[in-house]
Amino acid sequence: MSDRLPEDELLNVGSYSFRSRLFLGTGKYSDYSCMRDCLEISGTECVTVAVRRLPEDEPPGESFLDFLDHEKFTILPNTAGCFDADSALRTARLAREILETNLIKLEVLGDEKTLLPDPVDTLAATEILVKEGFAVMVYTSDDVRQAKRLEEAGAAAVMPAGSPIGSGQGILNALNIQLICEQAEVPILVDAGVGGASDVSVAMELGADGVLLNTAVAGASNPFRMARAVKAACQAGRDSFLAGRIPRRAVASASSPVQGLIDSQA
Repeated sequence: MSDRLPEDELLNVGSYSFRSRLFLGTGKYSDYSCMRDCLEISGTECVTVAVRRLPEDEPPGESFLDFLDHEKFTILPNTAGCFDADSALRTARLAREILETNLIKLEVLGDEKTLLPDPVDTLAATEILVKEGFAVMVYTSDDVRQAKRLEEAGAAAVMPAGSPIGSGQGILNALNIQLICEQAEVPILVDAGVGGASDVSVAMELGADGVLLNTAVAGASNPFRMARAVKAACQAGRDSFLAGRIPRRAVASASSPVQGLIDSQA
């Protein structure tokens, strides 16, 4: 049986390796205990932390970082809240000092209404951080050419948005996501817009190497159930992609063979 169901390969991002292809954020939870339990249920091995939003002056043992098991999770600091390359660069360097990691999720947003990435500053910041030795996981739009430019700039992973951050609209342009995945030589993680488990499965079936989400779990009526659901969806979508779906047909195709059927009129 093992040769029929081989183990999936590890997801390698720079020098980091993960069994789970589900990445979770740590914001918007009702409390830290809820966050901790959802992360545990999801099976994720990598969690994002917004460096600019780290709480200050929390009591020892009760701080945000105290609820993240550093032995279990790889911490992925991000530059959320940055609207130009300079502020993103400062935040990334601060994250490396505070959290002692060269891993960074780069976000350079264009405006506060759409929270869509600024393509020019995103590319510029990627090039600089790569030269400084960061393993850059970069948030971008679903623009196929921009995704390739970021890969060519040295990004360790490219993270196209399925739809606007926190919108819950799922993947609005499946064709672009598929094209990005097909041309890539680095991991592609769909990031932003996931509303539920089915969106995760769709992303993985399109060929994504992983999915990053936050609001879909933290904002669910029952975040614990949603954490379990997205875990299962991520694995199901990955298995479906690796299994290879049947081609779409314009007409019906009988499931049972027709050769050798007895003619009822005989």
